[in-house]
Amino acid sequence: MTTLAIHGGAGTIPRGSMTEESYRVARDGLRMALAAGWNVLGKGGLAIDAVQAAVVALENHPSFNAGHGAVLNEKREHELDAAIMDGRTLAAGAVASARHIRNPILAARRIMDEGACLLLSGAGADDFARTQGLDMVSQDYFTTPLRQEHWQRADDERAGKLNRTRTEAEKHGTVGAVALDDHGNLAAATSTGGYTYKRAGRIGDTPVIGAGTYARNGVVAVSCTGLGEYFIRRCTAHDIASRILYGAEALDQAAETAIEELKEDGAGAGLIAIDAAGNISLVHNTEGMYRGKASSEGVFSIGIYADDFSTI
Repeated sequence: MTTLAIHGGAGTIPRGSMTEESYRVARDGLRMALAAGWNVLGKGGLAIDAVQAAVVALENHPSFNAGHGAVLNEKREHELDAAIMDGRTLAAGAVASARHIRNPILAARRIMDEGACLLLSGAGADDFARTQGLDMVSQDYFTTPLRQEHWQRADDERAGKLNRTRTEAEKHGTVGAVALDDHGNLAAATSTGGYTYKRAGRIGDTPVIGAGTYARNGVVAVSCTGLGEYFIRRCTAHDIASRILYGAEALDQAAETAIEELKEDGAGAGLIAIDAAGNISLVHNTEGMYRGKASSEGVFSIGIYADDFSTI
């Protein structure tokens, strides 16, 4: 059973603040990412190529906190994280604190394919991507007016000038994809700009294999979204795999338990997962999560809030 799921981050813009245009644009972004991934799977392609294609589309879309549209750190700069994992072999690649790679997920894939290491950070990640011929950009490419506004509100909050609580959407976000292909292979990919006003050099769960990203054939593929420190402490993605592999838990039970534990920690969180049978879980404890899935028949469903998930 061929299946695909994507997310554009938990902690959406509150419904009361979401304009009709923003809602439409975000849904279009989800639809395009599903189409990109399904274009691979629908032709009998591999799960690892499908999740890469879907995440590239999300990185290129300004509605989501990854690539073009990434948040700014405390120094008003961009530092990007990404990871990809192939369930066939447990091969993985990741980048952290990259500053000039247009599509960090492509650099993560090159690291995985080369196999000399698993994770590169900072200038090392940028230098590697450059030698691989990947598209390199200036920091301005990632910046959008919305992310500049979010940074300013965070700065005002720190200075005691903000008279309201910032929304989850103003703070953080992530994108990701998980897939099961015709050959029974699972794969996962995740990419993020981190959270607004994060400490320079901070690395979250996204590039930490087993925390925010994990895939293992015969078990599950997982991509997480939320404040990364909580996912790292709990090894959330691998914990879900362990619950299924060693505890014989159903996918929904394992995923919902993980999200409930994060809620007990006080973390707004979400995740997407696909098991070896093609079952999909799209769970979150926030008001919404940008998310979508494609069935084995190629039928797309997308949603932003808990009650608007629908076929398109």
